[in-house]
Amino acid sequence: MEPRNAVILIVEDEPLVRFSTLDALEEVGYTALEAGSADEAMVLFRNRADIDILFTDINMAGSMDGLQLAQRIRAIRPSIRIIITSGVVNLDPMLLPANTVFLPKPYPHDQLLASIYELTR
Repeated sequence: MEPRNAVILIVEDEPLVRFSTLDALEEVGYTALEAGSADEAMVLFRNRADIDILFTDINMAGSMDGLQLAQRIRAIRPSIRIIITSGVVNLDPMLLPANTVFLPKPYPHDQLLASIYELTR
């Protein structure tokens, strides 16, 4: 997959953060989809076979958090690339699914773009 052709699903319950991230990704040519909760993300994921990267916050309202979402999506599609973000600084790396990038909040968009590039090359 060409890095710039990646389809990225952004799961973030804070609208300003979600829209800002969406804009930053689209500005450099990525196809970005958005969901305000893990439940919404699962619906999108089941309806779109072209999602390459899941970018999710951990703490969200709904039936599951971002870690549970990442585990479920990885179980359905083992090849998906995952980036997890959170303001929780002392997150235990053992809680993350294998081959997952963790970006602490607040993150600069350049750092997110670099993580996406690394996952897609």
